[in-house]
Amino acid sequence: MIVPVILSGGAGTRLWPLSRELEPKHLVDLIGSTTLLQKTVARLKGLDDAGAPVVIGNHAHHQLVIDQLTGIGVQPAAMLLEPIGRNTAPAAAVAAMAAMQNGNDPILLVLPADHMIGDVEGFHQAVAAGRRAAESGYLVTFGIVPEGPHTGYGYIQKGDSLLEETAYEVARFVEKPDLEAAREYVASSEYLWNSGMFMFRASAYLEELERFDPPMVAESRRALEVGEEIDGGIRLDRTAFQAIKGNSIDYSVMEHTERAAVVPLDADWSDVGSWPALWEISYRDDHGNVVQGDVLAEETSGSYLRSGSRLVAVVGLDEVVVVETPDAVLVCHRDHAQDVRKIVERLQQADRPEAVRKTE
Repeated sequence: MIVPVILSGGAGTRLWPLSRELEPKHLVDLIGSTTLLQKTVARLKGLDDAGAPVVIGNHAHHQLVIDQLTGIGVQPAAMLLEPIGRNTAPAAAVAAMAAMQNGNDPILLVLPADHMIGDVEGFHQAVAAGRRAAESGYLVTFGIVPEGPHTGYGYIQKGDSLLEETAYEVARFVEKPDLEAAREYVASSEYLWNSGMFMFRASAYLEELERFDPPMVAESRRALEVGEEIDGGIRLDRTAFQAIKGNSIDYSVMEHTERAAVVPLDADWSDVGSWPALWEISYRDDHGNVVQGDVLAEETSGSYLRSGSRLVAVVGLDEVVVVETPDAVLVCHRDHAQDVRKIVERLQQADRPEAVRKTE
């Protein structure tokens, strides 16, 4: 059986002012009428032998997550509520422990809640390949077939082929490269973008995590065992969870294990990590503009323009991002959109409410 594990943490600071600490990007309507969380869960439909998802995320988002899952007719198998963010490795550990209760040892499909995948059938095919590798004892990561050189992603170099070339051993993980290196990687056809999606048997992940970080396993287990049951979820024990030195699945396990495998995924994927990424995957008019809400644009092209509460007029600007909410307006060039997080940091340092939630 496959147990989907939905990682519903994170704040999405680069998508401020639409994404806030208590209203993060995967829980707001960015594209269409459903949120990224709802889209992530919905694409599990039709996946062979997949059970109800285990959702792990910030306890402050508990009711919002429940409401959104209820809105698409989904009842999670478990809700694991983090008192504080500690990255993906302990989140996956706690989910694995919860999934192994009652003597079970399922295959976990670990998915961030904030990705977009346009080709659901292609996604299902990759998951099927990942399952075969996971059943053979591998810890699988999904590598995105690159559309071109990109300096915003880590890369995975493919090694020897496995399972009739549906999976590969991992030769190495590479940090985010400069543009010249990224071009070399893409030209070689040996490299894939690191997606942050995984598949492995629950016990296999915990065995490898125990090898490389025993304290994380111990504190994760204690956080679950001492956790408090509330409203259909388990609030992990704060003292135990806070004692964990946070780390990602990649850094904690995948870069060290000899059992790492990668499955290529070519399915119109995006991590929706910034306004330019959202511009890329959204409908654009004849001028290359994404326009949402009450917007008037003149002599403007290649821009993301969004109004939430009032008229926004943009004249004579190209390749900009303009996002209006009731309490804040962002204006930046697309090339500087990665720096939006610096604005959020300043808002947090000043203890301003605009960093936390939208206010009327």
